[in-house]
Amino acid sequence: MKGTLAQVRSYERSVRLLMVNQFTINLGFYMLMPYLATHLAGPLGLAGWTVGLILGVRNFSQQGMFLIGGTLADRFGYKPMIVAGLALRIAGFATLGLVDSVPALLAASAATGLAGALFNPASRAYLAADAGERRVEAFALFNVFYQAGILLGPLVGMVLTGVDFRVTCVVAAGIFAVLSLVQIRALPQRRGDESARRGAGPREGVLAQWRGILRNRPFLLFSVAMIGSYVMNFQVYMALPLEVRRIGGEGRFGTAAVAVLFAVSGLSTILFQTRVTAWCKARMEPGRALAWGLFAMGTAFLPLLAATALPAPESLTGTRLLAAVPPALSALLLAVGTMIAYPFEMDTIVRLSGDRLVATHYGLYNTVCGVGIALGNLLTGAALDAARAAGMSALPWLALCLLGLGCTAALYGLHRTGRLARPTPRAGAREAVAAA
Repeated sequence: MKGTLAQVRSYERSVRLLMVNQFTINLGFYMLMPYLATHLAGPLGLAGWTVGLILGVRNFSQQGMFLIGGTLADRFGYKPMIVAGLALRIAGFATLGLVDSVPALLAASAATGLAGALFNPASRAYLAADAGERRVEAFALFNVFYQAGILLGPLVGMVLTGVDFRVTCVVAAGIFAVLSLVQIRALPQRRGDESARRGAGPREGVLAQWRGILRNRPFLLFSVAMIGSYVMNFQVYMALPLEVRRIGGEGRFGTAAVAVLFAVSGLSTILFQTRVTAWCKARMEPGRALAWGLFAMGTAFLPLLAATALPAPESLTGTRLLAAVPPALSALLLAVGTMIAYPFEMDTIVRLSGDRLVATHYGLYNTVCGVGIALGNLLTGAALDAARAAGMSALPWLALCLLGLGCTAALYGLHRTGRLARPTPRAGAREAVAAA
């Protein structure tokens, strides 16, 4: 841990602040969101479909607006979008705890989603710009802070929600308010790509930029190939907890086993992310590291697949071990795969953008992967239901393994054909940059 902190101190102030920002953002977000559905369905007494609608609006407003948020960051600068996103989170979180009407809850949920669409592309583009040649290592550290926030947030939220959910909302809004003030005072201004502010008018310039990005075939192929990594990773929050509760029950053991999944994922990243990144960078090219990361994610479901082939244990202890051990191993392997891939993934987006309109590229990438997550989770849920109905418990785990192998092959193919290298600008593009 001392080595990690030493690495953090080796970066300039803006990079260090962005890492602390991400920890604090995740702390505030995850201390509230895991308990929102219970608040809506319990004290407020909303119907299940209404709860799903409110939560879905948040996800849709974030994933659907990432491209807009990235474009605004490139056009107006990174800091204004970060501060605007934090301000929206303050308003959204405070409103969630103070209102009980469905229209107001929908508006608050949309605001919290839009907030993420504003500050996520901006903060990643800012980090990539100020980290320079050390951005792979910077994104590895960024992931450590990211996971630390996810790990600590639900624990703080559990304590506060035990008092009152409104207290959780007010504290979360307060955290974002303090963070906003820190950004305004301490985060240096950082402009986006100058080319984003050229053109006859905003509308014409933006549309031209989007068309240019959509013509960047290597970037689009990479974005689609990486969808599977997000689908597989999300199963820590969906399929693995469902499997634990299916075998181990809904009691205290099931709750504790689910908590172990998150602890394994978060703690392993905090302890080993920087070492894994250093080892990979010293031994392999970014494309190969990405392929190995996707391969590790695919193999993460083998323990669950193997468990389906074993006879059901007769003792209660054996049943609980079957419920806890294979999902925990899967969570660990998913974390290892993410540790391998994530820093190189973030670096590859910058490289494929040609260092132009980086935030817009991050925004489109997040939108593509967000749509993929929604579709992937729908199919995974359908596979889980079909497996139970047909008595084929291996089906979802086999499908996820095959997804990992398919994504590995796609990434390796992109690497072998040179599509993950920095693109060579077209003559027209070079002239446009020179004229800017």
